[in-house]
Amino acid sequence: MIDVDDLPRMLQLHQVGDHLYEGQPEQAGDVRNVVFGGQILAQMIMSAHVDRNDGREDVKEVKSIHAIFARAGDYALPIQYRVERMHDGRSLGSDTVTYSQNDKIMSRGLILWSTDEPDLIHHLEAVAMPDVPGPDEVPNDPKGLVFPGAEARIVDEIDVWSSDQPIGPALQNIWTRFTDSYSPVVNQAILSWATDGWLIGTAMLPYAEVNQHQAHRTISTGVVSHTLNFHERFEADEWLLLANESIWAGRGRTHGRCNVWAQGGRLVATYTQDNLVRSFVDQQDHAAEYNRIM
Repeated sequence: MIDVDDLPRMLQLHQVGDHLYEGQPEQAGDVRNVVFGGQILAQMIMSAHVDRNDGREDVKEVKSIHAIFARAGDYALPIQYRVERMHDGRSLGSDTVTYSQNDKIMSRGLILWSTDEPDLIHHLEAVAMPDVPGPDEVPNDPKGLVFPGAEARIVDEIDVWSSDQPIGPALQNIWTRFTDSYSPVVNQAILSWATDGWLIGTAMLPYAEVNQHQAHRTISTGVVSHTLNFHERFEADEWLLLANESIWAGRGRTHGRCNVWAQGGRLVATYTQDNLVRSFVDQQDHAAEYNRIM
């Protein structure tokens, strides 16, 4: 059994119905009332983890989660996740997790679970950890979109929200770590939160006339799908480098990817993301609707 009260507040998923779990909101939504995708990823993982350990022990860890963000969630309404078991085998399992509000599906995730097994083969090919300053050489950025209470250290102090940010390649490296470490699945949930918020801004870095401050004001942006794969175990309180790159943009969409490295060059996770980055059809300033508009 999992004692959720021993976990960080944002991962305390409590059962409110049959295979139905409720998560706490990150904030009141006073500035922008759209539930952050990183929160949804982390709470999907935890709701399914709690459900799998209801009345018995399940030692499987997340191998991958794929989520579609269909609608913008509302912080003022209950944030609930319904878990449906697809498969539960000896070494693999799978669940769907659905987040709904007002009888509409906001997001749905597909989680693949895997047991820890010995290597038959083991290699790392065609990728290498970027040669960037270590976390001790980079200042903390309290605005970083990482797990609440975690540090975010943005290499080269890139500020995708500033019109003064010099143009450059669509690359952004972020160091992050939390204050404590937990079981493997809880650590995975903590990291998943930090994977959602970087790739839209990264896609804008080559363009002087576009920055993330314009989002939901003069341009329309949003994450539409996110796939996160876990490879090696890690501790939530060790430094991890999120090496983000936006490899394609066009037709009102962007596609980005990221390798997540532990210090020393261990690849612990990878993720990809598809986003909206487009002009508003009416070409108007929607700053007055910033609270909800995508």
